[in-house]
Amino acid sequence: MELPTKSQIQAATETVYTAMPATPQYAWPLLAERCGTTVWVKHENHSPIGAFKVRGGLLYMSRLRASHPDSRGVITATRGNHGQSIAFAARANGLRAVIVVPEGNSPEKNAAMVALGAELIIHGHDFQEAYEYSYGLADERGLTLVPSFAEDLVAGVSTYALEFLTAAPDIDTLYVSIGLGSGICSCIAAREALGLTTKIVGVVAENAPCYALSFTQGQPVSTNSADTLADGLACRVPDDAAVEVINHFAERIVTVSEAEIKAAMRHYFTDTHNVAEGAGAAPLAALLQERGQATDRTVGLVLSGGNVDRDLFQNILAETD
Repeated sequence: MELPTKSQIQAATETVYTAMPATPQYAWPLLAERCGTTVWVKHENHSPIGAFKVRGGLLYMSRLRASHPDSRGVITATRGNHGQSIAFAARANGLRAVIVVPEGNSPEKNAAMVALGAELIIHGHDFQEAYEYSYGLADERGLTLVPSFAEDLVAGVSTYALEFLTAAPDIDTLYVSIGLGSGICSCIAAREALGLTTKIVGVVAENAPCYALSFTQGQPVSTNSADTLADGLACRVPDDAAVEVINHFAERIVTVSEAEIKAAMRHYFTDTHNVAEGAGAAPLAALLQERGQATDRTVGLVLSGGNVDRDLFQNILAETD
């Protein structure tokens, strides 16, 4: 895929900012003490849907509406944040949205998608099965299929990365979680657009390592399962185009355990009083794992979302480090 240029990302902000302002980035003192270095956090948990995905959805739906004014609506598959993004953006553009989620999906994310006007369909044991089912349903219902990774999605999401690296250009290393790849590809795009030397480090869950395996082996590698509490990381079949970008431009990929993700969620709440879902906390977990390598460097973390179910979050907070 072609990464968006600086001018293309700046143009995307015109669409994104009609629905939301730029999100803040803060250097939290308690996080700095915990990590042993200066830490900037990009708060995508402060977006209108509580996650970074909304930016890509807004750009994708706006361009779809312009190019296909007679569209009957859209369909996509998700574990939650991508679906909220598409539902939010579809409603803003007068389009119908059908969202396919797997069995056992987050009840609160499901409720949020329905509240945004989407029709919710439950199918399959994981994201991949829901994703594959959405393809057939798109043809059956005459709906436009929205993938979870596409150039317009990356261009929209790149607006947060451009904000972050413009506001904090001295970041030496930027940690960002990898679901299907739009987040890390957007950070790479913004770095390249700004001509910076920031190292981009991807983060995956130990129980969903397909992108780490793909990075190590130099080609897309699927896994048989992706069973992690961080549903935003629960991918078992990587996107070929995302793998190509990540393998070429990323510094490395760090794998974090379920226990490390839970601890990072607790640390975010203790040190900043922000709620971070598993995928949002994973970059902090990676930094803490590599704490000794970050001394005297300025580090950036993408808090990609805060949409975690109450019961799960209560249980995680009740655990001890």
